[in-house]
Amino acid sequence: MHESIILYLSLVVVIMFLVMLAQRIKIAYPIVLVLGGLALSLVPGLPSVEIDPQLIFLIFLPPLLYEAAWQTSWKDFWKWRRVIGSFAFIIVIFTSCVIAYVSQAVIPGFTLALGFLLGGIISPPDAVATTSILQNVKVPKRLIAIAEGESLLNDASSLIVFRFALVAVVSGRFVLTDAIGNFFLVIIMGFAVGLGIALVFYAILRWLPTTPSIDTVLTFVAPYAMYIAAEEFHFSGVIAVVTGGLFLSRNQHSILSHLSRIRGINVWSTVGFVLNGIVFMLIGLELPVIIQGFGEASLGEAIKYGLIISVVVIITRIASTIGSSIFTVFISRFITTADSSPGYRMPLIFGWAGMRGVVSLASALSIPILLDNGQPFPQRNMILFITFIVILVTLVFQGLTLPALVRFLRVEERDYEVSAQEQDVIIRRKLAKASLELINTKYASEIDDNELLQSLKYKLQSDIGFLDHVRDSEEEPAGHAYIARFQEINKELLEHKRHILHLFNKKETYEEEIIRQHLAQLDLEEEKVRQQFLHIE
Repeated sequence: MHESIILYLSLVVVIMFLVMLAQRIKIAYPIVLVLGGLALSLVPGLPSVEIDPQLIFLIFLPPLLYEAAWQTSWKDFWKWRRVIGSFAFIIVIFTSCVIAYVSQAVIPGFTLALGFLLGGIISPPDAVATTSILQNVKVPKRLIAIAEGESLLNDASSLIVFRFALVAVVSGRFVLTDAIGNFFLVIIMGFAVGLGIALVFYAILRWLPTTPSIDTVLTFVAPYAMYIAAEEFHFSGVIAVVTGGLFLSRNQHSILSHLSRIRGINVWSTVGFVLNGIVFMLIGLELPVIIQGFGEASLGEAIKYGLIISVVVIITRIASTIGSSIFTVFISRFITTADSSPGYRMPLIFGWAGMRGVVSLASALSIPILLDNGQPFPQRNMILFITFIVILVTLVFQGLTLPALVRFLRVEERDYEVSAQEQDVIIRRKLAKASLELINTKYASEIDDNELLQSLKYKLQSDIGFLDHVRDSEEEPAGHAYIARFQEINKELLEHKRHILHLFNKKETYEEEIIRQHLAQLDLEEEKVRQQFLHIE
């Protein structure tokens, strides 16, 4: 037990150093983590990491899906619902079919059921990898929105394909009509279960006297409750978590206090980071065990099969995105679409951004080691190795070349005519003016007698004057220097306040709890200033 704890703590430390390395060399951290996991697997004497395959989905998927759903923009999700839906269901099933038939034809001993199993594993792209790679590249907002929305739903459809293929391998029979009927049943009922449990948590958070700490704990309980309840009745736990997460996220401002939201965001971002990091490294750490179980197949043959399947995955993805663009142009003659002329540049980038990641790893690792009759699961290690190769090729090759492709194609923002900086200034100016008008009209008689209200009024007037200056200024570099100087001085002031608070804390007559409250307030103030000028810098 102690050795396992030390191993996983060491793994977390290694993940942090690798992420810092990725930031230093300006490469997306999933790429570095996968390569780091591969390098660690080659270290002599490193203990093997053994994980119960049955627990992979239960440990990793619910919180990762819930966090993704919580961060998803419902407005963007609904705007691009047709594209997201087609790639989340139709394209996933199409990709699974292509991989199934190609793998059956290419890999000796592969049945069609095993091909569908492999297809279900590697068909869904990973939004974490895509967004981490594109965060330092200027791309249209729709690309990120569609990729994130697709990853929420394609996880569900791919896992359903995976489930049916797994049953077919274990039982030796597969009936298409039964599979289609069950496909829609598990989706619809998964949606119902997720929404039902979300309503229960909504009621608890809305009407019971919870605290920020209780609220944060409940947000961790919710995804597991949704997933376990749905899976208990053999419905889609993924759809349940996504549905419940989207519902609670959209209603967060009516069920959570401001402090609960602040704490929840901080906790969830950390947990999501750690879980993603662990999963990206796990397959590399288990690589030696996978290779040892090949049996008659050689490592060279396994690499060849993995590269073939990787090429098929990439070509199928790009063909699907280009085909979807052509179909959109055609269908826009008959129905209203979000973009009737998407062109080829955006679909090509979207197709090249189809990196595989977390869900593929979790699916591959969850394949049972033995069948019900006690026999080894056929081709399990080959499937695991091919999955690793596909993730490695798509993450490293496509991930490293994606920024260059974006810069080469020079895709412009087509959905937002106003830049992010201009939007930020307009919104902040409107809020400040509305607040000032409210004070001047409703509380005019109290301003002269209340120094705090006077200070608030002067601050709002100062904010409006500054925003007018930013809006009308033609000297953008000078404005940036102006803001940078303010932030530098403000940071020095905050550090000076912290120093004074620490001096107070050395005196026996002052409670440390009071000092900590003031220190926390300074932290919030510093973050507020940073966020205030985030789009203006």
